[in-house]
Amino acid sequence: MAVTVPPDVLHQYYRFSLYNSPFDAHDEGCAIDLYPEGPRAPSPVAGEVLDTKTVQAPPKPYAAEHDYLILVDTGDHVARLLHVKPGVEAGDRVAVGDDLGELVRAGFFAPWVPNHIHLGFRDANANPYRAAGSLPVAAGVDVAPLAWDGTGTVAETGETWARLDSPAHPAPGERFVGLAAGNGRADREGGVLDGGLPHYDWGGALGGENGTAHLAGQRVGVADGRTVTWDDITVLANGEPVTGVALFCSRETAGVKLVGEGVDLTVGERVEVTVERQSSP
Repeated sequence: MAVTVPPDVLHQYYRFSLYNSPFDAHDEGCAIDLYPEGPRAPSPVAGEVLDTKTVQAPPKPYAAEHDYLILVDTGDHVARLLHVKPGVEAGDRVAVGDDLGELVRAGFFAPWVPNHIHLGFRDANANPYRAAGSLPVAAGVDVAPLAWDGTGTVAETGETWARLDSPAHPAPGERFVGLAAGNGRADREGGVLDGGLPHYDWGGALGGENGTAHLAGQRVGVADGRTVTWDDITVLANGEPVTGVALFCSRETAGVKLVGEGVDLTVGERVEVTVERQSSP
């Protein structure tokens, strides 16, 4: 059974994602990444800190050498939190919203991924130090699906990403939205897309189940439950290939985020995103 993260917890953060990661800990949506506004980490759980541990992170020129694991006994489960330099220690009690420490830009992140808190849950009798083996996580909020026609204007850029202004968030700050997984329609049947398309092997259709996933009306994968196996595709922006699309649930802004070392777009540029199929579905 999935562990549900309640609405009051999720609304501390401007964004969340269950599938936007290449690591085993996120398989089948068994972890959630939570994105705070500032440099500190407000706790998503309440309980007693069991342990903190320094771990070696993959070497990346833009990232810290070490990452950190914080274990919290919530009463029902043991919570595993990563990417936070601990400001707490074993024996401390924390409430939801308490400051856990400073966010760490870890080598586990792709260069286009902002700082965030990784959260997973284990049964009390399971090994909490292993990377894989957490329980499925569910987001305890309704996420509104946004239709998108594949076009937009570049609203902001970074070295390895560009965010389009479309689709727009209908009520910034009030509720979470995501890109509709249905065939270009903002209906709830297919849920919303989550994950890295197609640069991570799997993604999610949150709120959907056992359907065909689409991006801007074009088929991109098939869901088994809420987990989507992407088709063999390439994403193109104005005819040029990019690494892919970063998909998540957002409370403040929407707009499609194109990612990759090859993203060469400027603010104000009009963009059409298309999908090139490498093999027949």
